[in-house]
Amino acid sequence: MNGPRARETVQRLWNASKSLQGGGVSYYEYVTELTYLLLLKMLEEVSRDGQKLEKRLPANCRWGALKKLDGEAQLIRYRALLHDLGTSQKIKFPLVKYVFTDAKTSLTKATALTSLIKTIDDVDWYSAEEDGLGDLYEGLLERTTSERKSKAGQYFTPRPLIDTIVELVRPKVGEIIQDPAAGTGGFLIAAHRAILHDTNNLLKLSPERAHFQRNNALQGAELITGTHRLNTMNLLLHGIDQPIDCIDALTSDAEKFDKADLILTNPPFNKFPERVTRGDFGITAEAAKGPLPFVEHVVRSLRIGGRAAIVIPDNILFEGNMGRDVRNWLMDLCDLHTILRLPTGIFYALGVKTNVMFLTKKSEKRIGATKRVWFYDLRTQMPNFGKTRTLTADDFAPFIKAYGNDPLGKAKRIDEGEAGRFRVFTREAIARRNDNLDISWLREDEEEVEEGLTEPDDIAAAILGHLRAALEEIEAVADELAETQDVEA
Repeated sequence: MNGPRARETVQRLWNASKSLQGGGVSYYEYVTELTYLLLLKMLEEVSRDGQKLEKRLPANCRWGALKKLDGEAQLIRYRALLHDLGTSQKIKFPLVKYVFTDAKTSLTKATALTSLIKTIDDVDWYSAEEDGLGDLYEGLLERTTSERKSKAGQYFTPRPLIDTIVELVRPKVGEIIQDPAAGTGGFLIAAHRAILHDTNNLLKLSPERAHFQRNNALQGAELITGTHRLNTMNLLLHGIDQPIDCIDALTSDAEKFDKADLILTNPPFNKFPERVTRGDFGITAEAAKGPLPFVEHVVRSLRIGGRAAIVIPDNILFEGNMGRDVRNWLMDLCDLHTILRLPTGIFYALGVKTNVMFLTKKSEKRIGATKRVWFYDLRTQMPNFGKTRTLTADDFAPFIKAYGNDPLGKAKRIDEGEAGRFRVFTREAIARRNDNLDISWLREDEEEVEEGLTEPDDIAAAILGHLRAALEEIEAVADELAETQDVEA
């Protein structure tokens, strides 16, 4: 959100949410509500081949028909409209049906709906379209995720981190790019944006290749219906015509994916009671769904020569038994060339400690592909990230320079030693650590860092982080005991 007009529009739409808070409408519900209304307005505003897109909807389901009503009649029509657009066989507009599938309004007062419609209608949509409707909508999503607490281990990826990763891995025209835990679509959109930049908005491509980029290049999955709805709208407003699937990538549903050239993903951090049901899985087959099975998915889903960047919590780097087996297997099939230790606090919870693994798949067989791993510590001796100090692109500049200009991590690099942030460890040294990749060498006093926190949310998150770390240790012990008992049995 760079333009002042775009920021002003986002702020105006966001301010409208304040009047709904007293009625029990959450930030997330508000943006979902805006998604429904914004799509109706966009279909009125946007034309394709000289015809307004809303012409593809029944007359009583269009923005103008809804706007001219008032009071209870407007709210009643709105509820019926949400149902009709998601279920009617007469709707021959797949993207619309994706957005409105199972749609329900959280609004209970007719005055609230009238206020939202007026706010949206008062926006200068000509200027908004000039600034980029996709960026406007993404601005709303960013505001939502900064206000919304994590739910079920789902942490939305900060835009500066997404942009840094995409800059380093360099998406290319013609590649299959996948995100098996796509959320609101941040990684896929950033990859698409990079390709648009390199191809003058696809104008340098033949019609066939341009069609591939808009309709076939991006693949993904998002299990949560509400999040998938936001994803569909986000992709649509960024010029991506093919929505991703509302499926679970840890089931046989993922068989529909093509082998990927590039996978970018931030899977859920928590474990879930449900079990993995993938026939092609080996190490994490029947395991509890969580980040570890997603790592196996990434390795199995890449083409030979394909590359990936995966955001993972710390425990994936040091967990024993199954975790150690996955790491060993991954390093045999892939060149795990770089691990970025991320600062705490960037996922709207200070205690969430995360990393990014950068890898290139070398073989379908175990060939000892990883010879050495480079670690960049962007966590230790860093500022307190949270509401009062947010992450920016500038924070990643030193890492980008150290990483180099080769997306496969083959650029010339310098080991900065024990006083620096960038170091390399051989595969043999890692094996002596029992394949534990939780490697750090810089030191700081954690208590001093936490004493610098001032926001109540950040302080609470720090406490939560200690509790989460303790819980992870307990879960690791329990898992090891369970596996030992299974072997004995």
